[in-house]
Amino acid sequence: MARALAVHHLTDGWFFKQADDDAQDAWLPVAKVPTNVHLDLIDHGKIPDPFLGFNELKAEWVADKTWTYKVKLPEVEDPQEDAVTILVFDGLDTFATVKLNGKIILESDNMFIPHRIDVTRQLKTGTGNVLEIDFASARLRAIQIREAHPEHTWVGFNGDMSRLAVRKAQYHWGWDWGPMLNTCGPWRSVRLETYHARVTDLRIDYTVSDSLDSVDGTITANVEGSLSKSVNFEVQDGDDIVFKESAEVSDGVAKVQFHVKNPKLWYPHGYGAQSLYEATATISTEGVNLHQATRRTGFRRGELIQQPDEIGKTFFFRINGVDVFCGGSDWIPADSFTPRVTEEKYRKWLEMMVDGYQVMIRIWGGGIWEEDVFYDLCDELGVLVWQDFMFGCGNYPAFPKILESIRSECVANVGRIRHHPSIVIYAGNNEDYQVQEQFGLTYNYEDKDPESWLKTDFPARYIYEKLLPEVVDAESPHVPYHPGSPWGDGLKTSNTTVGDMHQWNVWHGTQEKYQIFDTLGGRFNSEFGMEAFPHIDTIKYYCTDPTQLYPQSHMLDFHNKADGHERRIATYLVENFRTQTNLEAFIHLTQLSQAEALMFGYRGWRRQWGQKRFCGGALVWQLNDCWPVTSWSIVDYFLRKKPAYYAMRRVLAPIAIAVKRAHFDWSVVHARVPKTSDYEVWVASSQPTETTGTVELRFISVATGKEIKDAVVKKDIKIVANGTTDVLSGSLDNVNEEPHVLAARIWIDGEVVSRDVDWPQPLKYLSFEDRDVQVQRSGSSIHVKADKPTKGLVFEERSGVLVNDSAIDVVPGDEQVISVRGLAADAAPLKWTYLGES
Repeated sequence: MARALAVHHLTDGWFFKQADDDAQDAWLPVAKVPTNVHLDLIDHGKIPDPFLGFNELKAEWVADKTWTYKVKLPEVEDPQEDAVTILVFDGLDTFATVKLNGKIILESDNMFIPHRIDVTRQLKTGTGNVLEIDFASARLRAIQIREAHPEHTWVGFNGDMSRLAVRKAQYHWGWDWGPMLNTCGPWRSVRLETYHARVTDLRIDYTVSDSLDSVDGTITANVEGSLSKSVNFEVQDGDDIVFKESAEVSDGVAKVQFHVKNPKLWYPHGYGAQSLYEATATISTEGVNLHQATRRTGFRRGELIQQPDEIGKTFFFRINGVDVFCGGSDWIPADSFTPRVTEEKYRKWLEMMVDGYQVMIRIWGGGIWEEDVFYDLCDELGVLVWQDFMFGCGNYPAFPKILESIRSECVANVGRIRHHPSIVIYAGNNEDYQVQEQFGLTYNYEDKDPESWLKTDFPARYIYEKLLPEVVDAESPHVPYHPGSPWGDGLKTSNTTVGDMHQWNVWHGTQEKYQIFDTLGGRFNSEFGMEAFPHIDTIKYYCTDPTQLYPQSHMLDFHNKADGHERRIATYLVENFRTQTNLEAFIHLTQLSQAEALMFGYRGWRRQWGQKRFCGGALVWQLNDCWPVTSWSIVDYFLRKKPAYYAMRRVLAPIAIAVKRAHFDWSVVHARVPKTSDYEVWVASSQPTETTGTVELRFISVATGKEIKDAVVKKDIKIVANGTTDVLSGSLDNVNEEPHVLAARIWIDGEVVSRDVDWPQPLKYLSFEDRDVQVQRSGSSIHVKADKPTKGLVFEERSGVLVNDSAIDVVPGDEQVISVRGLAADAAPLKWTYLGES
């Protein structure tokens, strides 16, 4: 009798040990699988938590050992005729030798390749089957491979360059924001499947018509099993079936054409609905559903627009005919130990992006192909995904064996995620073309012979310009492919006229003033950033020695992996602020520095979007952390927002006003003040239609809080749709006018929807005493006002409490109301501070 697919998830009952430990009590229980060895060693007190103090150093030995995991399989019945039993490994990290009842059934060396092993004939009837997996040291194996290939040039940024030899998450070797914690173990699901027939793959290929009123495509089911005679296909919109048909199986494939009239299209959030359909393929026989596979997908027309223009070539995304400015973030793995990142945590991260008006997230190439739930949530929430292939900061080898592994990895993962409407671009690598430039490796863009690339000292070009585009073309042809990030038509990666760029001349490189960030960008700024300390509670969590709670302590420096971070943080603080040595005051300054830097970047680049799409997007490095650390993240490991998050939120809002006086470099001109300063006011809008607003610009003395001249009010301003509107410009008399802020507001339908305040730079020259700031809570609102211009008023980030704005500038006569959620009526008020508070 035919039976439906039965799955037994092997989550419980595992044991592990150090492979060479033969003691009677060496085997220790594992809490659950998926896991990795560090989590299990922490559970048993064999290593201290590596996230605390200097404990990372006490865990280094783990990476050089071989570790063994084993589990007794559930009871096995006598096999039915034509039924098969498969052991499934969604991910083994990384050099794994798998044995069933002592016999090797699999040897794997790529943590990103899933495996399915037919064990029907190897299983014994009953309960005596034992699965055992040995995980060899990836670090030591990597060194062996590197030494076996002296012909290759092993160069790059971050970590030991032997990492380039291994298909494993590269950040496990340590990065300039992460610890060296080289993991191993069954990091993704392990299960036992028994079935007569199975849908092995369900693929939806489609085209949205130019008029957006129909979708035509093909649904293809790959099936296995002798009982797979026909497949029933359905496409559902909620409970409504919009398509239904069956097809015969031929050579293991069943295929149908489908048509949907007047489809509900999928849009990024803020631009339309996130409409999703479910496509299902069912194999049945004699009234029994043998197996059913479902893909939740969305229909959308996604384009990467690269067209010649007056300064080079555009680089922006168009979804369903709508140009989308992609303000967003870069994403690293949310933990050094990814098996403990829950669906709830993924949801919190991505909902935080949506709340911050961020439209795109870039999955960085030195981490992992993300979990299915990550992409599911991006589909559901309307977050566009820029997907790097897993290559980061190095000259990767391309000898035959590793090319074969890379192709298998990429076919498997692109096939796994291709149905997600959120994915709008694949990029071949992270910064590997910058490595090529920096180390003088061979790259002749005019040479179009892939075989010749393999013979150069930059063979990885073969991966990025032949292997990967072939995979994308075969597996996910509806998504554009881009050879690398950054990359643009084979030109220098710093070229600002074409492709995407990583702008690190603020912080790294020439360490430019952040006030000119917007002048340094390119057509799409896929990385840029500024470091900031995390919240004091995060520091107190990892700082196990209270005597180390000062800004330059050994323990705090240990939790900042960035090369030269001391001098870079010091440079930006001393250039812009009156320095502080008290830890909490110092934290506040670093966070204000980051908030200001990102504001200057995003605000200007969004304006350039409105100027003929000169800038298509900006992704901050980085949204998140993988452990408690000082880094470029705008939200720390514990999901505590830094002030920069709110600064970004304001400039990425659906309608955002901006006011900016011309930059005058006080360092170059020996702290002289220019006689005059030009200023501009503009409004950015992502709204689909034109709207009308009233704009006000006030000139307020920093010292007295008085208006030094009449405000300018512009009524009935037409705010252009999906672009920027120049409102007014003028000149300041710095000789006869005292230092003052420019305070801009915009009203839409009688409501203030956006504010911006421009300050004389640098802020260190200004005095901030006697601001007379008043903060009062009233129910779910906090009312903020001040008698004199106040900079960077930041609220405490308390667990479970959400404020909709922080790091705000406050000017007299403009009370701001902050909404607050999760703060009980009898709870202590949120603490707050501002720049220069005594």
